[in-house]
Amino acid sequence: MSVAATPVENALTSGRLPKLAPWGILVASWVAAAVVFGLLAAAGSTDFSLVAAIFWGTLLYVAAIFVVSLLIEGDRKARDRFVTALVVLAFVVALLPLISLVSTVLANGLARFDLQYFTYSMRNVVGAGGGASHAITGTLLMTIAATVISVPIGLMTSIYLVEYGRGHLARAITFLVDVMTGIPSIVAGLFAYAVFELVFGPGIRLGIGGAIALSVLMIPVVVRSSEELLRLVPNELREASYALGVPKWATIVKVVLPTSVAGLTTGVMLAIARVIGETAPLLIIAGFTQSLNTNLFDGRMQSLPVFVYQSYANPGTDAQAYIDRAWAGALTLILIVMILNLVARLVARFFAPKLGR
Repeated sequence: MSVAATPVENALTSGRLPKLAPWGILVASWVAAAVVFGLLAAAGSTDFSLVAAIFWGTLLYVAAIFVVSLLIEGDRKARDRFVTALVVLAFVVALLPLISLVSTVLANGLARFDLQYFTYSMRNVVGAGGGASHAITGTLLMTIAATVISVPIGLMTSIYLVEYGRGHLARAITFLVDVMTGIPSIVAGLFAYAVFELVFGPGIRLGIGGAIALSVLMIPVVVRSSEELLRLVPNELREASYALGVPKWATIVKVVLPTSVAGLTTGVMLAIARVIGETAPLLIIAGFTQSLNTNLFDGRMQSLPVFVYQSYANPGTDAQAYIDRAWAGALTLILIVMILNLVARLVARFFAPKLGR
């Protein structure tokens, strides 16, 4: 008489949670935390905080996923789920400042985010009303001018370092670029002011001076990002071009740059995002004005960061109107950076080399 063999249970495949179960537990934890904070806010104990609800909800998820997995999947899988949940918690904690920033700027900036804000300047405006058209125009003009100055210089420097640079000169350039990367922004403004003061005399304030100050901050960012991306281009592409008799300069223009155009565009957008919110250098060399100025080479020019600083630091008789304009300026800056990043992604998508047949 034979005894039927008892099937051996596989601990790695038995008792698995559904694929969507962790997501469901995470969402349920967030909802539970939001309900608790909502009840506390309704009772008057505290104000409702979205950031706190997300944090405590994620912390609840770490405990919940461990307990549920321990009951269903066993100790080994539960420990794996626990460590994964800790990674999720770290990711959420890293995102909390961004969530808090965006939610705060949206809540406070939408009050003045209207047509008048984008079509009116602050000329002859004392209290409520007015807008930031002069500041938006000045920011765009100075940023575009700084980009026109910085991108050719930074890109050609990175091409030299990758394709031609050898020995002490290349190492010296790399060292100086690294030093420039850490220069405080106010030093760039003082540098631009000193240069223009030597030419035009003391007290000079020009929009082009602000563009030069921003370009001093942009150039090292463009150099470092472009250098790393150019080094990622496979040497096989260069060697194949040389084997066909293509000179080095044509290889760089026709092979190396088109291959890395997506990354180069992203690097340029990061450099623009780095300087578009600078206040100190523009306050020194570009100054501030309440009127619209579209000439970079004539007179003071307002910028959005300086406009936000002035509105918040020096409110007039109607303080709330100035605070609302400051928050709307901050929201406008965020939207400009988002649009620039969207443009960079579109450029990278349409101009990147197509692989395959």
